Amino acid sequence: MRLAFAVATALLMAAMANAAFSQAYPAKPVRILAPFPAGAGVDIVARMIGQPLAEQWGQAVVVDNRPGAGGTIACELVAKAVPDGHTLLLGNISTFAMAPSLYKKVNYDPVKSFAPITRVNTSTNILVVHPNVQATTTQAFIALAKARPGQINYASAGSGTSPHLSAELFKSMAGIDLVHVPYKGSPQALTDLLGGQTQAMFASLVSAIPHVRQNRLRALGMTALQRSAVLPEVPTISESGLRGYDVSVWMGIVAPAGTPPAIVAQLNRQIAAILKISKRRKCARS
Repeated sequence: MRLAFAVATALLMAAMANAAFSQAYPAKPVRILAPFPAGAGVDIVARMIGQPLAEQWGQAVVVDNRPGAGGTIACELVAKAVPDGHTLLLGNISTFAMAPSLYKKVNYDPVKSFAPITRVNTSTNILVVHPNVQATTTQAFIALAKARPGQINYASAGSGTSPHLSAELFKSMAGIDLVHVPYKGSPQALTDLLGGQTQAMFASLVSAIPHVRQNRLRALGMTALQRSAVLPEVPTISESGLRGYDVSVWMGIVAPAGTPPAIVAQLNRQIAAILKISKRRKCARS
């Protein structure tokens, strides 16, 4: 009887402490680590989430860009951070799925090291080329690459990232030889593509859209199986000759493992509301 009373008391005290902790959250500025440089798709989305959170909390939310090693540097930092909700990570398919599968060693477990908060979005990469490239369709680009094996360069956000593996799958299915030029993130890769130093790139849709709309890059195909509502005129790669080609990308926000469940629930609720408002605004503009 005494043991049961002691256990019940301990559970009640833990619940009260957890509730009190949640009510005080956030008690100081919150950092959202972005595994890629400023201007990358993950960075853009992190800032889209961070600003409304700061307004709600009356507390600063800082997007902390920590690029490098395919996004694993930021992941390692968050995995080792104090689990109090004041350090978060906005990662993607590259950091949570691809890098742990490709690298011999990463200092985090994509499942055990984090407390998942919410998936942020599911999107597509887009095959874009410099306007000087003599190809206006995916099929024409494949034909050009077959005529010039090993002579066409493609940029990526780094080895082991989604843009890199999108290109490698494309090469394999098309039977072509393209030369990989890895960068530390998509902004640097896009800069050289825009300057004509490279010829092609599988870029994140959010980072490529402004350049496509300004005709600074030519869009050839979407990597997902469905066309994007943002650029509905651009066909998918699958419908352009490489049937079955499919690379969908996603982002998710997490906290370090051990973060109090009440804080995780609060973040889930508030971020989901922000994403819902953002989606309504996109629909209104389209």
